[in-house]
Amino acid sequence: DTDRIARIFAGFQADLVFHAAALKHVPLVEGNIVEGTTTNVNGTANIADTCVNTGVSTMVLISTDKAVNPTSIMGATKRIAESYCQALDLERGDGPGKDKGTRFVTVRFGNVLGSTGSVVPLFQRQLAGGGPLTVTHPEMTRYFMTVREAVELVLQASALGSPGGSPQGDNDNGKIFVLDMGEPIRIMDLAEQMIRLAGLKPGKDIKIDIVGVRPGEKLFEEIFHGAEPPVATESPGILLAAPRAGNLDDLRPALEELAQACRNDDAEAILAVIQRLVPEYHVQNEPGAKTAAG
Repeated sequence: DTDRIARIFAGFQADLVFHAAALKHVPLVEGNIVEGTTTNVNGTANIADTCVNTGVSTMVLISTDKAVNPTSIMGATKRIAESYCQALDLERGDGPGKDKGTRFVTVRFGNVLGSTGSVVPLFQRQLAGGGPLTVTHPEMTRYFMTVREAVELVLQASALGSPGGSPQGDNDNGKIFVLDMGEPIRIMDLAEQMIRLAGLKPGKDIKIDIVGVRPGEKLFEEIFHGAEPPVATESPGILLAAPRAGNLDDLRPALEELAQACRNDDAEAILAVIQRLVPEYHVQNEPGAKTAAG
């Protein structure tokens, strides 16, 4: 809520803001389009605009690899949030007085091991119950990072992205920080390895059930879009994705249109704006047309 956020920011007079608020569970957001869009897009824009209006030095947006070529509402809404923050950062970097205004730094995560909803705690619970372990698809792969790696990425990105913090100067304007997470891991391999680590045999002592891909999920994630060539940084293991930002003059009215569609509980209008703003978004499973109560 814009007014509530403005009062909080005025009271704290923050220099550095970490924006981690999001609805991140893909199937839940598929069934709750209005709430997902309100939080992930409009909420982010409210925070970003308030950062500018109250003189915050740097805002760090936590994003996701699901924002790359998204097949889910969650991924598409996070991509719009990325675009808006990138556009604000590029606007700040144009022309004279580049040291003025709020810096916007975006950090793109893979799956964080042990986080809420992560597959590892799920498998641990299923193992403790004697199985079976549930895998959505035998070829499903994901990028993984530890909590420590996630925290270090956020802290390093906030330092590098702060005014004067990057040895690359203005060359990182609008770019997205991404951890080099190595090769993606097959979820089936992870399930089998966890069973073995428990001293048991996959398929014999503990079954693995294939339960089917959930709404909005895709078999593999990507950390860079084809139009985002990765750029090395001075920090080992951290890469920059070249900016793919929209124009603020186009984004702002589109975001207001999106906010109005959310207020009207109009899922069809929301989808139309999302697909306009994120042309690479393709509906993989039909999401729920109405926001669930509660």
